[in-house]
Amino acid sequence: MAKKSILNLASLKDQVYEYIRHQMKVGELRPGSAIDMNASSQKLGISKTPLRDALIRLEMEGFVNILPRKGVVVNTLTVQDIKDYYQILGALENTAVLAAAPLLKEKEILRMKELNERMDQAIKKDDFDLYYEENLKLHDVYLKRSGNKKLRETADILKKRLYDFPRREGYIKEWEQTSIKEHEQFIKLLEREKYQEAADFIRDVHWSFQVQKKYIRQYYSENPEKES
Repeated sequence: MAKKSILNLASLKDQVYEYIRHQMKVGELRPGSAIDMNASSQKLGISKTPLRDALIRLEMEGFVNILPRKGVVVNTLTVQDIKDYYQILGALENTAVLAAAPLLKEKEILRMKELNERMDQAIKKDDFDLYYEENLKLHDVYLKRSGNKKLRETADILKKRLYDFPRREGYIKEWEQTSIKEHEQFIKLLEREKYQEAADFIRDVHWSFQVQKKYIRQYYSENPEKES
């Protein structure tokens, strides 16, 4: 009798993708480890086709590397990766702010203020998971308003690469508090309709590797590749 799949039949490829991503997030699949396709397909009770499709998507997003005749390896996040992702995110969010800012209404400004306050309260309670979710929502206010779906999707993938690979148990409290203050300054610029300054601030401060470097070094201190 065939083994019953632990996954639903609908959108099987997407479910396999989410399953593997979750395994990465919680640290079951560590950077540098290999993914055994035979063992994985047997564990999930599925054929290799949806598994292979999910892995191809993960390779396109930078999470794994499919090596011909050698298998699948979970990619390591290097210092150069982090630098590159910060530069790309800065450019993407700079573009999004310029597109969205003139369209932001009072309710959306208030929404960002509310989310930033929730972030502050979460950090005071040492609830980093809540802080992180509210942080994503704050940025998503203007990312959505930009009207560029592909931009949002790309930014989302890069943030997952940076912060869910795997999700670290600890966090840098000073970094989160600094980020909250940066959000306050950013929102004030939007309120004053200084849209170019707001866009530049997101790129040149909030997503600047050089500005955030001391915190990045602490957060990724377990990474074997150190910055020279």
